[in-house]
Amino acid sequence: MDEDICVVTQPLGEADPTATGELLEILSEITSVSLVTIALSDAGLRAAYDVTELSDRDFPDSIPIAAIYFLFMQLRMSRAVRRRDEEIVLFFGPVAYVLPILVARLSGKTVIVEPRANVPLALRIRWERRVPLIVARALAGCVWLLERIGYRLSNAIVTYTPAMATELGLEGYEHKLYPNGARFIDADEFGPRVAYDDRDAVVGYLGRMDEEKGVRTLAAVATRLPSDVTFRFVGGGALSDWLSAEVADEVRDGRVEIEGWVDHDRVPHELSRMRLLVLPSHPTEGLPTTILESFACGTPVYATPVSGVPDVVREGETGALMRTRDPDEIATELANLLDDDSLSEMSRNCRALIQREFTFDAAVARYERILESVSARAN
Repeated sequence: MDEDICVVTQPLGEADPTATGELLEILSEITSVSLVTIALSDAGLRAAYDVTELSDRDFPDSIPIAAIYFLFMQLRMSRAVRRRDEEIVLFFGPVAYVLPILVARLSGKTVIVEPRANVPLALRIRWERRVPLIVARALAGCVWLLERIGYRLSNAIVTYTPAMATELGLEGYEHKLYPNGARFIDADEFGPRVAYDDRDAVVGYLGRMDEEKGVRTLAAVATRLPSDVTFRFVGGGALSDWLSAEVADEVRDGRVEIEGWVDHDRVPHELSRMRLLVLPSHPTEGLPTTILESFACGTPVYATPVSGVPDVVREGETGALMRTRDPDEIATELANLLDDDSLSEMSRNCRALIQREFTFDAAVARYERILESVSARAN
């Protein structure tokens, strides 16, 4: 491929540096890559790539000030994009950044947008805790509208999976939609540390302790499981203190374990302790990395069928889909799943899926096909 790529991004959460680093690693196998970003927290990326950091500050908490900062960053991003020599600009996440997308198009560059999550929904959930409901929905609606404009202005749209494209309402863009841009997992780093059949009756959650992750639902589920099943929480966040107080009795009885945040190199060990990973998330993520990491460790997943989840959590093959948010029903379903004789086979299927479809080489091949197709269409 002859065209070079400039990736434009901004932080959306704690996992973003990893996601950005993985994308850059994939693209750098295909062509020359640079990065334009805000508040880069990964010094390794700065050392490995040509990086333009527009600001070392993340978005302010104040909504009005954040709106002003958003506009200011669009102006700075537009100037940076216009000065770059790369023929392709890939907006990884900031689909609502209409001004730099427009500037890139007017500068004769090919524009690809790749959403990482349902940002309007995530912002609405966050804002509903701070401002009146009608205001939160109106603000989220503005972000949604900006994203629609960004999708329309782009030359191509890439999503992690087809189900994610459907969740985001991108059916009208089939002519420029590439719904197979999923990430990769290092199957050597993430592998079973404990043989599946040797694991205790432990189910658990690993991730941020936040509203949109369904942590309150999981706390209720944990108190309703049979006494011989342990629920393990791994992670930290805004609801950590609330969780500790909510399940204090169960922790004392040994029915619930709270580990707190762990370093990334400990994640395979935590996932390998579980017989099931449980994720009752809202549709705010494209394809949770934790699911792919869990599969690599041979751990089936019980998750809500949102965004890209149904494309990988396949009923009876790699796990089960959560059809309810009622804690009693979830607890009953978990108990039934733990008694399912096919769980060992599901564990093998999970590992095989990662080795077949989500290796680094498979990701490079996917993006190579996408970029070749986008370049051919643009020319």
